[in-house]
Amino acid sequence: MLAAFAATTTATAPAPVAAGTAARQDGVLQAEILPGWQTAHGTYMAGLHLRLAPGWKTYWRAPGDAGIPPSFDWRGSANLAAVKIHWPRPRVFSSNGIRSIGYVADVVLPIELTPADPERPMELRARIDLGVCQDICMPMELRLDRRLPDAGPAEPIRAALASQPLDARTARVGRVTCEIAPISDGLRLTARIEVPPLGDTETAVFELPDPTIWVSQTELARQGGTLVARSDMVPADGTPFALDRSALRITLLGQDRAIDIRGCDAAR
Repeated sequence: MLAAFAATTTATAPAPVAAGTAARQDGVLQAEILPGWQTAHGTYMAGLHLRLAPGWKTYWRAPGDAGIPPSFDWRGSANLAAVKIHWPRPRVFSSNGIRSIGYVADVVLPIELTPADPERPMELRARIDLGVCQDICMPMELRLDRRLPDAGPAEPIRAALASQPLDARTARVGRVTCEIAPISDGLRLTARIEVPPLGDTETAVFELPDPTIWVSQTELARQGGTLVARSDMVPADGTPFALDRSALRITLLGQDRAIDIRGCDAAR
């Protein structure tokens, strides 16, 4: 196994600290890249380990109305062809009627890395911008370096992978339909999802490929075995637009499980 390249991190708000320092900002956040294993597909599974101080949280890829979405820049890396983040099930937070979605305490984000040349190691150099919140919110910039593959405990990464939302087939989701209606500055989407209750509290999140389109907090109603979710979607130019139903991503979040649904059929 290859010897480790310096696994260093920096975290700042907003200017970066010199590489090699501990990843912390006033004791709020620590971060590191965890080594993992080679997959059957020839990719390499690693993990971004974030440790937050008590009472602090950070955000999921769709952070809700009050959150800051994380962004990843891997352009400084060598022998890296592609990166895919596997998101574990997040929590839903509500404050003064405003919903946010994210993680608290200790979270591992599995990272699937594709090397350009499988016979050579990857030199990871990442810049990660994210938001952390308690009573106040502040942006942070992480700088992380690591050479992979490397040896290390894989259990935290495997546990995070196991906590991902279930796909629709595994969760036994029935028919999913979407009704689209134009509104003055965009469109209104109503999804009807045949799925058993996910617990006392249910949340639905709509995601579109275009992150510039604003998506309102989803309104939910349950009609027996069907969950009805409605949201307004407004593009930057404030006009109705064409929506590709197959590109819509719906995540259902419950107390004990989550479901990842890709696409929906036209309502009939």
